[in-house]
Amino acid sequence: MIDLTTWNLSVPVSPATLTVETARLNNGYESGYFRRHGDGSVTFWVPVTGAPTEDARYPRSELRETQADGSLSYWYHASADNYLSAVLSVAQVPSNNKIVIGQIHSKDEPGSDNDPLIKLQYHYLRGVGRLELLLRKRPGDKEVQNILLAQNIQLNERFGYDLRLTPSGRLGVSVQSTQGDKGGFYQQLSGYWSKQQLYFKAGAYIQDNSGPSNEGGRVTFYWLNSLHR
Repeated sequence: MIDLTTWNLSVPVSPATLTVETARLNNGYESGYFRRHGDGSVTFWVPVTGAPTEDARYPRSELRETQADGSLSYWYHASADNYLSAVLSVAQVPSNNKIVIGQIHSKDEPGSDNDPLIKLQYHYLRGVGRLELLLRKRPGDKEVQNILLAQNIQLNERFGYDLRLTPSGRLGVSVQSTQGDKGGFYQQLSGYWSKQQLYFKAGAYIQDNSGPSNEGGRVTFYWLNSLHR
């Protein structure tokens, strides 16, 4: 079961994206971009022809962390031990084969340039899936590190990820598939990140915007939980 009480949802309707607010999302919202299933799982669909959000090149169907009252959630990593965990599978990728399935993002304010701290990316490369961590060393950096976490994760294979950012600024990322493929990454962040307000995102953010309307990304989440304690 997925608890959606502290999320809103962005869907790539044209000509401009739609933000499904927290209350509406938790009142049974469904569409062609977001489907619920009897087992409690949810499926995100993103066509390459979908509208991108402002300041983005690519479309997404993606959850964004909020408060229970629907207001946007932001936090400094020093304020709590911060966790995001998920179990999911990828059924379809666009022609460039990349879908971002989880993020720690920073608020658009001076010094951040609206940058993600990390993106967790499923990359279907040469007939097999791999999980890559895209890490930005400091806010405002244009280049990111691409760190291979695990490979041999097939389409429709379930896998999980856990993100943790401690009050001291230590980042931990671990992934594991049902077939036993696993990996992790742990690193102390630059102190510059302590000044950034952050938030979690999860869903399907494809890295492609070209092709027919039946091309895109399809991702099913069976479990999703965020926690600050």
